[in-house]
Amino acid sequence: MQIESYIEELLYNYNCVVIPGFGAFLAHGKSAELDNQTNTLIPPSKTVSFNSQLSKNDGLLVSHIAKEKRLGYEELLQEVENVAETWNKKLQRGENIELFGVGKLWLNREQRIQFQPENKINYLTSSFGLSTFAATPIQREVLKEEVEELEEKIPFIITPEKREQSSFRPWLKYAAVILLAVSLGSTSYSAYDGIQEKQVAAQQDAQKQVSRLIQEATFFESAPLEFPAINIKVNKKQLGKHHIIAGAFRIEKNAEKKVRMLKNKGFNAFYLGANKFGLHQVAYDSFENPKEALSFLRKIKRTESADAWMLSEK
Repeated sequence: MQIESYIEELLYNYNCVVIPGFGAFLAHGKSAELDNQTNTLIPPSKTVSFNSQLSKNDGLLVSHIAKEKRLGYEELLQEVENVAETWNKKLQRGENIELFGVGKLWLNREQRIQFQPENKINYLTSSFGLSTFAATPIQREVLKEEVEELEEKIPFIITPEKREQSSFRPWLKYAAVILLAVSLGSTSYSAYDGIQEKQVAAQQDAQKQVSRLIQEATFFESAPLEFPAINIKVNKKQLGKHHIIAGAFRIEKNAEKKVRMLKNKGFNAFYLGANKFGLHQVAYDSFENPKEALSFLRKIKRTESADAWMLSEK
């Protein structure tokens, strides 16, 4: 009987999981910390330890397995005790016990059980999707010097934004000036040569130019075209309350790429949105039934990724 998957499930919600006749796995909360030497930020987490003295049955593990498998409590208690006896015999023979998703157990020279937890899994539900990352120190003086150098090499030209309604008004002003200038020019020309026909022709030409400019100005003043509204019906996916998360990404494009990759594999993957930390979450699928979600999560951990986890909405 494999009971490590049930131990892993319980560690998300409980701080002590006892294996009758063997010992207990304890989960301790750990605050976020910054490694100053490597500039690495470590998110809050739960650290798992093992205590062989806490071996008295508290009913938590057996009741959970009995509920999942829909079997009797006494029957499951005997099976769990048989597993504990098998583990003890393996340790006495000098063998290691590797529990998937939990950690590794072995005996030291003093015949005491040693435990190495699985560091890839964070059992703190409030830190789901967060991982350690290196934070590069900000060099403000260097950036300031680079900006100053760019300002010296590249001239910055700021063009004020113009409103559409005011674009036609200068044309009216120029049209009036042209009309006045042409009128004065034609008058002077008439006084100089005394030819009335050229004056009339010049005035007509000026009026044509003014009419053309006013027409252009009127074009810019016209109201923008209005297009009829288009109503598109979109069938949204009916999501359940329990989502099996494949990953959380700082860049939304990476999340979209992950969705396409999972859909190519045949999953009902979708983009869940950004959480309160600004990370874009991608889910393999969602379920309304929590038992179906846990069963699917265990399958994903075995076949796809041990880093998958479940997000349940209240």
